[in-house]
Amino acid sequence: MMTAHALTAHPNHPPNVAADPRWQRIVARDRTADGAFWYSVLTTGVYCRPSCPSRTANPRNVRIHASPADARRAGYRPCKRCNPDGLSVESENSVVIEMACRLIEASEEAPSLGALAESAGLSPSYFHRLFKATTGVTPKQYAAAHRAEKLRESVRTGASVTAAMYDAGFNSSGRFYENVGGILGMTPTQYRHGGANEEIRFAVGQCSLGEILVASSARGVAAILLGDDPDRLLRDLQDRFPMARLIGADASYEALIAQVVGFVEQPAIGLNLPLDVRGTAFQQRVWQALREIPVGRTVSYADIARQIGRPSAVRAVAGACAANRLAVAIPCHRVVRTDGSLSGYAWGVERKRDLIAREAVSTLEPAP
Repeated sequence: MMTAHALTAHPNHPPNVAADPRWQRIVARDRTADGAFWYSVLTTGVYCRPSCPSRTANPRNVRIHASPADARRAGYRPCKRCNPDGLSVESENSVVIEMACRLIEASEEAPSLGALAESAGLSPSYFHRLFKATTGVTPKQYAAAHRAEKLRESVRTGASVTAAMYDAGFNSSGRFYENVGGILGMTPTQYRHGGANEEIRFAVGQCSLGEILVASSARGVAAILLGDDPDRLLRDLQDRFPMARLIGADASYEALIAQVVGFVEQPAIGLNLPLDVRGTAFQQRVWQALREIPVGRTVSYADIARQIGRPSAVRAVAGACAANRLAVAIPCHRVVRTDGSLSGYAWGVERKRDLIAREAVSTLEPAP
């Protein structure tokens, strides 16, 4: 093993890495960079993962490596604090939470917090914090979303209301009918028939991104669509709610349109609207994670996958973003590729670029 003194004289040791963009990720202890590269410190003789909690080294003493093997060949040994050869703490936590999610999904009734924490070998309070930090929702919310998806699937496949009720884990009709409107947005019969007779109010306005259509059900805003042609936006709305009765909104609805347009033009003012969010349990987890991305920030699809405890589900995360029907309210435009480049956007990549740019500017200016 080389000594620190021997490393000092290493002929291949590069100059100050402060100009390397990866250095800022080391300074930030960026967990999303774990696995992308490793770094070593000349004065300690160890190599670490980017998220290592150790004191930040002098960049002149830092070397960046493509793999742990590369660092070992250069004479460095693994850091005992961050265990760069094993799973990161974040990855280990993701495995624990993934197992808890599977336990919730396999149970007829939602397991208690205590039972979930015991299965993970953690205290209930720590497990609860870890679950929410990883998935974006609490164990109770995750169980409710999964139960909602089971109910939708049962109703869609033609099960009787009673069978759907018990299959989704409701042990009494009272609890079922108390919650079914919030889960389906309508009665089970209406849902089975594609939302027949559901009323959707809508209006079309204009903003700097083009035409904007806002539509609402009785529960809240169900669609925000962007485009260049009002007729095409209306056809899109019809395709999304094929069995609903679409009703052109009256003048009172204009205030809602104005609120959405105001947010598009000045993101710093925020958007606080009741939403009618309809999707699978997985989609809702992704959409909830999207709503937690601060204005002016972007994350990658891989970041979101890790956040919801499904690190291998990057493609599925991208699919959930594409399925989003609530432009700007559920900010899927804030998700980019791992290298920072822009990928597809349902309402056009140029609009995505414009939204990201104006949000970045809005964070530098005080809200009116």
